[in-house]
Amino acid sequence: MIKVETDKESGFCFGVVTAIKKAEEELTKGEVLYCLGDIVHNSREVERLKEMGLITINHDEFAKLQNAKVLLRAHGEPPETYHIAAENNIEIIDATCPVVLRLQKRIKHEFMENDDEKQIVIYGLKGHAEVLGLVGQTNGKAIVIENPNEVSKLDFNRQISLYSQTTKSLDEFEEIVEDIKTKISPNTNFHYYDTICRQVANRMPNLRKFASSHDLIFFVSGKKSSNGKMLFSECLKVNANSHLIDSAEEIDTTLLHNVKSIGICGATSTPKWLMEQIEEAIKREIEAKDI
Repeated sequence: MIKVETDKESGFCFGVVTAIKKAEEELTKGEVLYCLGDIVHNSREVERLKEMGLITINHDEFAKLQNAKVLLRAHGEPPETYHIAAENNIEIIDATCPVVLRLQKRIKHEFMENDDEKQIVIYGLKGHAEVLGLVGQTNGKAIVIENPNEVSKLDFNRQISLYSQTTKSLDEFEEIVEDIKTKISPNTNFHYYDTICRQVANRMPNLRKFASSHDLIFFVSGKKSSNGKMLFSECLKVNANSHLIDSAEEIDTTLLHNVKSIGICGATSTPKWLMEQIEEAIKREIEAKDI
């Protein structure tokens, strides 16, 4: 019989758990609740909350709202969002992750020092909700680099202060740090701050161990999840037979043959119930086909 196991360490981080809990609490009051952007980068969870009454809107729609209640997700928002809310009498239910909130404050404080010679650099995904919120603390002046190859766009004769999106790879961040150290002018200051969430970073060793202990891995994640892409790549490093899916419908049943163990794991934006649903679907398939 094939062993099927779901990773106990996978699933929502505490920031996402808090945001969803706040949404559920507000929705039980029976009032109209909007969410600015997908509450989490997982279409299945977004759909579940939509059925409960949560209305997802974009920033253009938000700017036109009046006298409404809007939840801000864990990723955080730039200052402009709060200004619009105040002008339009919008009640904010702020579910910004505390880790992200602290990072926003650090970047804003550094920017307010008004040192025009300083480059505030953020290692993160361009256009990602969290990164937009971080760049917003600098009036759009922060420089975003997505990977070590983009380090060359920096001016190594000007001071650099490097931060990271909270869900990025610690290994890549350290690679970027070492690269800047070799390129920075001897008379120029370089400060770097490891602002990667440890709840995310600490999952990697466990995920590598889990992925390497099974013949086949199904990594469950929404296609838009930055964290999901990063963690899935960690699975692939140790197990080439790893496959990214976002629902039970995407399971390739031909993969279930000639394996002794199957592991199911996911991102910090992946709900436990979805991984459990996929585990049950795999078990039913194995039983039905007598694999």
